[in-house]
Amino acid sequence: MPYLQIDLPASYPTATKRDLARRLGDLFAEIMQTTPSMVNVAFRELGAGNLYRCGPGEPEPAAVIQCDIRNGRPASQRLALAQALVTACTEALNLRIDRVVVEFTQHGGDEMYRDGSWTKSWDPGEAETGGGTPRHD
Repeated sequence: MPYLQIDLPASYPTATKRDLARRLGDLFAEIMQTTPSMVNVAFRELGAGNLYRCGPGEPEPAAVIQCDIRNGRPASQRLALAQALVTACTEALNLRIDRVVVEFTQHGGDEMYRDGSWTKSWDPGEAETGGGTPRHD
């Protein structure tokens, strides 16, 4: 955890996805006050004609970013992350900003198992812990 899943309306080169995964991991670590090594990124390329945003006119291709994270962070922090993720994806994948949505699912620490034990709910004090100690998201 965290797990960022991006459903896409097309296919993209591996290098583009790898570079974007690094950028998203770095953004997540900076904004959510953790380390990039905790971040997992999945690209689910649904292909042309398989993901649409409905509206008043014809449905248009869209993308959905699902963020599974530990609970405990304020809405303002999650909002900053959502804005950064959308910007990064629109730039790297040539998507329209109004066709990318971010959804958060928050989990208690006892719903995530990593490195041999349960994690814990996020605490702002983690941001002050140093020494390169990995944190769980």
